[in-house]
Amino acid sequence: MSGSTTAAAHYSRREFIRATGARVVGLGAALTSARLQATPSSTDLGNRTPGAGRVGPTDTEVVFMPAWKLARAIRDGELSSEEVVRQHIERILEVNSHLHAVVHFHEEDRERALRQAREADAARLRGDPVGPLHGLPITLKDSLDTAGLVTTAGTTGRADYIPQEDASVVKKLRNAGAIIVGKTNTPELTLDYKTDNLIYGRTANPYDLDRTPGGSSGGSASIVAAGGSPLDVGSDTAGSIRLPCHFCGIAGLKPSRGRVSRIGHILPPGGLVGEWTQIGPMARCVRDLALALPLISGPDNLDSTLAPVPFGAWEAVRFDSIRGRFFTRFGSHRAESEIAQAVQDAAEALADAGAELEQGASGPLMDLMGVADLLHYGDGGQYYAQLLKTAGTEEISPNLRAILESARTKMISGAAYSSLLQRLDRLKRDMLASTEGLDVLLCPVCSSTAPEHRTRKRLDYAFLPAFNVLGWPVATVRVATGSNGMPIGIQIVGKPWQEHLVLAVAGLFEQQFGGWRHDFDARLTAVQGAGEPTRLPWARGTVFGS
Repeated sequence: MSGSTTAAAHYSRREFIRATGARVVGLGAALTSARLQATPSSTDLGNRTPGAGRVGPTDTEVVFMPAWKLARAIRDGELSSEEVVRQHIERILEVNSHLHAVVHFHEEDRERALRQAREADAARLRGDPVGPLHGLPITLKDSLDTAGLVTTAGTTGRADYIPQEDASVVKKLRNAGAIIVGKTNTPELTLDYKTDNLIYGRTANPYDLDRTPGGSSGGSASIVAAGGSPLDVGSDTAGSIRLPCHFCGIAGLKPSRGRVSRIGHILPPGGLVGEWTQIGPMARCVRDLALALPLISGPDNLDSTLAPVPFGAWEAVRFDSIRGRFFTRFGSHRAESEIAQAVQDAAEALADAGAELEQGASGPLMDLMGVADLLHYGDGGQYYAQLLKTAGTEEISPNLRAILESARTKMISGAAYSSLLQRLDRLKRDMLASTEGLDVLLCPVCSSTAPEHRTRKRLDYAFLPAFNVLGWPVATVRVATGSNGMPIGIQIVGKPWQEHLVLAVAGLFEQQFGGWRHDFDARLTAVQGAGEPTRLPWARGTVFGS
């Protein structure tokens, strides 16, 4: 157990609300109204930097409809796949010159997607069997192999690499009927908390173009938030789904280890990094995560770590049967006051729904992170060096070069590595013991909201990696808006295979606090000419072109 842990304070629903000094607010309209009045809404956009105006589309517009609703409308013939795909392509063309989120988005790629959409419409009219995502446009992180589509993983050695086969999750999504309209930007080998690379350049946050969307699934979060895609699939090795969801105000899920195949991802199964990496859905609403997760999960006869564990029913979860713990700091790591307050408010909402909450100990996270860091770089960076060699990369991004140079100074002996592996396993057992009887943990995603691109401010990402090491499922959803107008998300952590619980709690928070919102940066209103190439001044390639 970490020396930083403190005795947990246990509260019933009424005691929790009284002890935290929070107002007792009902689970229904009163709490929702109070939360929405506290932050800018789509109808009251306020004076947010950097612009005075805000985009305020309605949720009835096709590009802002949730994936589940679009998929149902296409299956029922209320909307054609061709029209839905076309509108999403137009939305990408409208915003992408500002965001640089969708990459290698050429005319032939757009025509391919429209052709597939017409084929989907024809299949439905013939009465052919259709999948749950039939005709639905989606985007995919550029770290996942897509047959026939360039997949760079942000590294120059793969700038023109076209895979022959789909990644396992991509196969599953195509089999469910999804249509890939574009790939989304990622830092080199997915190894950064911002999204920038030497091929496509830097991705921006739709809520403030001068700020980062986070990384490494930053392109995914940016375009989903902006309405260019209803659903994306990202990867998470140390927070790469959760941080962009927090920075961009959308919902995301890092599944349990062993739930989703990593075959065809730039960081493949095998070794510690492969073990810590999970593939998961990103969308604007929690119900879309619940729709996508079963479709991408399950054995593929390739990834040996997968287990056919059944899913619980997230809609049937009773909140009065949940026991949880929340914390906003551990050791020297702590969140800024408005982030901590958002976690406190979320805990209050869960307690108000009937759950039993305690505030206190984070468990042995501090010790676990220290050991994992030593193991991560204990090979002197050889894992990443071999990936670069396989890719044929000679020109390496400054961030990855710094990682490799640091790793060379941290190489340890085989005996030390073996000892650390045993200690890591003990700490995992300690974490299970310290959370015995608990169903969920609530904590910040990051110490702050999204920073500006070139900030010198030091953010604390320490709340993220431990749950990759543990292999526990974590959902993130927007619960507040910062004083700077940027989204604030929260982590809902569950025990292994308990995705239904974290999704249920995320859904409650979405209901109470509003979830994703479209109070975008005013500069996104500028419409760009479709088909005109956008060459980034700091990059080698084009984001889209004729």
